[in-house]
Amino acid sequence: MNSQTDKKTFTLTDNSSGKQIELPVMEGTVGPRVIDVRRLYAETGCFTFDPGYTSTGSCESRITYIDGEEGVLLYRGYPIQELATNCDYPEVCYLLLYGDLPTQKQQSKFEHDITYHTMLHEQLNTFYRGFRRDSHPMAIMCGVVGALSAFYHDSLDISDPRHRMVASYRMIAKIPTIAAQAYKYSIGQPFVYPRNDLKYSENFLYMMFANPAEDYKANPILARAMDRILILHADHEQNASTSTVRLAGSSGANPFACIAAGIASLWGPAHGGANEAVLNMLEEIGDVGNVSKFIKMAKDKDDPFRLMGFGHRVYKNFDPRARVMQETCHEVLDELGINDEPLLDLAMGLEKIALEDEYFVEKRLYPNVDFYSGIIFKALGIPASMFTVLFAVARTVGWIAQWNEMIEDPSQRIGRPRQLYTGENKRIFKELKDRK
Repeated sequence: MNSQTDKKTFTLTDNSSGKQIELPVMEGTVGPRVIDVRRLYAETGCFTFDPGYTSTGSCESRITYIDGEEGVLLYRGYPIQELATNCDYPEVCYLLLYGDLPTQKQQSKFEHDITYHTMLHEQLNTFYRGFRRDSHPMAIMCGVVGALSAFYHDSLDISDPRHRMVASYRMIAKIPTIAAQAYKYSIGQPFVYPRNDLKYSENFLYMMFANPAEDYKANPILARAMDRILILHADHEQNASTSTVRLAGSSGANPFACIAAGIASLWGPAHGGANEAVLNMLEEIGDVGNVSKFIKMAKDKDDPFRLMGFGHRVYKNFDPRARVMQETCHEVLDELGINDEPLLDLAMGLEKIALEDEYFVEKRLYPNVDFYSGIIFKALGIPASMFTVLFAVARTVGWIAQWNEMIEDPSQRIGRPRQLYTGENKRIFKELKDRK
């Protein structure tokens, strides 16, 4: 790890006793300094209180850096815009896993190794039949990914670097297959097996949209759009699902179980469901003629209506991913020649107003990555129930990179947050007959 302990310390004073404690200040490569509070309880008998951990650094990491004020997102030091514009998804996977962009030879071997892990154990295909036909695809994802540990016993030893590598490759390779089969199962179509002659994103689109009755060839512009979507969502620092993966992994759980836990966390509407919420909002607005009315409602602080897909909890400036996604969105719409889809016309009208309206510009409520990804998925014919599934496909490599980093961190301990207890103090027990 690259963190350093600053010579400066943070002095904490207990006003009731006058006791002082000096806490070390840690400094990363970039970003805010961090007060090391690991000695706090031992020396003061106090814990910190931070619901949601929004002011707490839970780990050291070399993978992803975010500066929300400046609108910066770096993967291993590389700006996200450059990676999404110049790389394909497997290249970025290699970067997140190993820390550097691959050479041609490294990339060729990595893609080969991933490609030859894309098929599922045939018995896993029968596993789907245990789900109801109308099951949500994310429910299927949680179940099938968790079940991988019952099929691949040769990559469960987390202390063995080779086991960890094989498990990592398997998940990057197989989760798109699992996702596509979840979609096929939900619409009653036969599963489409992966093809080794196709690139990663092409293969995913093929498994999603091909069927035995006719040929399917992925449109290169649409495949490139999918590549960018996967890159832009590949990692995002210590968000809820990534923290879930790390917390589950801190107990020594196998990697497949940890990623299944991350998928479950991502399923929450406050995390992975934002692009689905964008489409729900557009359907609520209904018509371009209603946009002004809903814009007015969004500006009214007393009105519960909120514009979904605008602004971001972390980014107080333009979401750097949204710039690439905006360009990609328009490329997809132009390629598909969609000019008579009311919902997409409405989205573009809303985008124009929000980018020009003084209220939104002043408050920096720009369209974010979820706004554009939801529109792209809609244009591709992907149902809203699959939106979070595609997010999980993209984020798998980030979860795996974070999990591997945690396992290799010598300071790693099992996660054990503390609490502020506000329940009853010790009570006197009474026998049932004596209670009134």
